[in-house]
Amino acid sequence: MQSPLIFDPALSADELRGFARTVAEIEWLLLILVMLYQVVLAPDPEASAALMMAMFFFAAFVLAFHYANFYRKETPWKIALETWVMIVFITWVLTYTGGIESPLHDLYILVVVVSALTLGKIATLLEMALITACYIWLGYPARGEEVLTLPFGTKLLAQVSPMMLVAYITTMLSADIRAAYGHSYGQLKVLSETDELTGVMNMRGLTVAGEQIFRQAERYARPFSVLMIDSDSLKIVNDTLGHEAGDRLLKLTVQCIQKELRKNPMRPPDIVARYGGDEFLVLLPETPCSNAAGVAERIRKGMESTPISSRGQTITATVSIGLACYPTHGPDFETVLEKADQAMYASKAGGKNRITVVSA
Repeated sequence: MQSPLIFDPALSADELRGFARTVAEIEWLLLILVMLYQVVLAPDPEASAALMMAMFFFAAFVLAFHYANFYRKETPWKIALETWVMIVFITWVLTYTGGIESPLHDLYILVVVVSALTLGKIATLLEMALITACYIWLGYPARGEEVLTLPFGTKLLAQVSPMMLVAYITTMLSADIRAAYGHSYGQLKVLSETDELTGVMNMRGLTVAGEQIFRQAERYARPFSVLMIDSDSLKIVNDTLGHEAGDRLLKLTVQCIQKELRKNPMRPPDIVARYGGDEFLVLLPETPCSNAAGVAERIRKGMESTPISSRGQTITATVSIGLACYPTHGPDFETVLEKADQAMYASKAGGKNRITVVSA
């Protein structure tokens, strides 16, 4: 579970999946750098054996986490665990390659970059504290009495300050980029899932909402209902009053539908979407057929009692409605949707301005 007190609460599941791939690449880079040191500088046999063992276990860890699906769900805690393992690996490597004077001591910067990019400010600050403790342990294992002296503090600050600067800059840049991307992505998502004329969901948004409602219904054994609503009057309004009046009719249809939808904060909201040119679909979560039929009838009456006028002429607009319910009429969202569509066409064939509940 993500802790907003430690990790960046703005991280989405998609971002975590993307970051997981980046973390894997950084881990392999870390392994390659240690391997190059092993090959080029040829440490003594004891150090070489220790490095080989460390590389083996670290590579096994990376393979298990990223390629064997040992940890299937991407979470901030998973990435944090990976950074801790990276710190342990680097500290082990430095222990056998010269301690704080090792040419590989800057490898800690990779951990800082990973944390700053993915985990947020507080988590990165904690990572820096852990790395600082590792610096102390590596550089002064036998001189604990010097820890509180000014020369020690000055030297330690000089060693960790470049990483602190990297952490600060990377965290700030990551937050700014994520905020800008999130704002743009949110706007694009709304635009891509919204019908331009009526302002309700389009088919893209409906597909996402329908899948969510079905999953909840299936998980908790609750019903949901689907109303397929078709305007009986759009063609005659377009032909008689013009396309501008036809557009107003579509907007009027949405208004009549939305007027009857429930707005209870204690339950999932009802959803209206434009299904096609003159077809609309209403999703009623946690609603059995008997209740949905009442909603459909109120929508039908609302449309019938709201005529549309233009050019000195008035036309009474009506709708034909098909109703299907889960699980009575189908085991999944697509089947219920198809049955509601069939029921709507039955309403059209039966004389229009009526409601048809699909046969079980």
